[in-house]
Amino acid sequence: MPETAVRPVLLTSPPTADDALPGEAARSARGLDPADVEAVLRWAAGLGPRVPHPASGGTARRWELLASVGAQDLSVARMLEPHLDALAILAEDGTTPPADSTWGVWAAEGPNARLTAQGSDEAGWVLDGRKPWCSLAGSLTHGLVTAWVGDHQRRLFAVEMADPGVTVEDGRWVPAGLAEVVTTPVAMTAVAARPVGTTGWYLERDGFWWGGIGVAAVWYGGAVGLARRLARQVREREPDQLALMHLGEVDAALAGARATLAEAAAVVDAGGVTGPGAVLLGARVRHVVATAVELVGRHVAHAVGPGPLSQEPEHVARVADLALYVRQHHAERDAAGLGGMLAEHHPEEAPW
Repeated sequence: MPETAVRPVLLTSPPTADDALPGEAARSARGLDPADVEAVLRWAAGLGPRVPHPASGGTARRWELLASVGAQDLSVARMLEPHLDALAILAEDGTTPPADSTWGVWAAEGPNARLTAQGSDEAGWVLDGRKPWCSLAGSLTHGLVTAWVGDHQRRLFAVEMADPGVTVEDGRWVPAGLAEVVTTPVAMTAVAARPVGTTGWYLERDGFWWGGIGVAAVWYGGAVGLARRLARQVREREPDQLALMHLGEVDAALAGARATLAEAAAVVDAGGVTGPGAVLLGARVRHVVATAVELVGRHVAHAVGPGPLSQEPEHVARVADLALYVRQHHAERDAAGLGGMLAEHHPEEAPW
């Protein structure tokens, strides 16, 4: 695709000359090789301080940047997003990260893996055990990781990956998509850790959901990348009615997702939702975007046929990357969770 085609994915009005970061990030991402993980992470570290944090007045631009990178290369976006999320979390805690540091955020739990924390804020903390699903753990300088403090509560801790007690396990990572974003368990033995926030803070804060919407913005960008491939085909050959139908369905799906993201950004910046309202907003936006992504993927596949999937490496990678990435949304289970929130918080009258 020619350089002139590299453009940002915008949710609201076009950026001004003083606020063109989404377009700049898209062009930079276009020139990166996701197989060179170290180079991508250095780029992320340099970009991070320039990206607005959620609820800072620039939430739309933040999500536009994530979507713009996602439209170019989802593997690059998958490396960038958790680093930006970690910087936002640290900012909420009032912490300044070391210069040029690169970060992951690891909060998943799994069978046969439990990470525990022992100590106190006064005497210091150490972590022991195993943490599953640690993306890029072998390439990052630091991680934010949740660990159990007692039997029922978790707390977030910052760790240095160079600590001698950290072992990045070999783990089985053989996906069709996001192959460069190697995700494995990490074992920790007496690893020194600094608490970030109080016990339970990480999962209870509104920012947890703003970060989750940021992930959905990347999904949206990936779907835009697919849609642009379809639009190019419609321009290059005379479309029949079926091709136009597919294009119309794609446009409508993306319009709905874009409007949902834009409204959410405005609400977040205005401080309009907190507590259960933030949870509901995050769950709703992620479900709307994930549904749109899957619809776009289906219509693009039906419209362009097998050729791009067998002859265009960029398209093949985008399809595979997006299929895996969007599975961070748990489909019907998350839809049921959204319905449960509505039933609990609006028992007498629905919000619409």
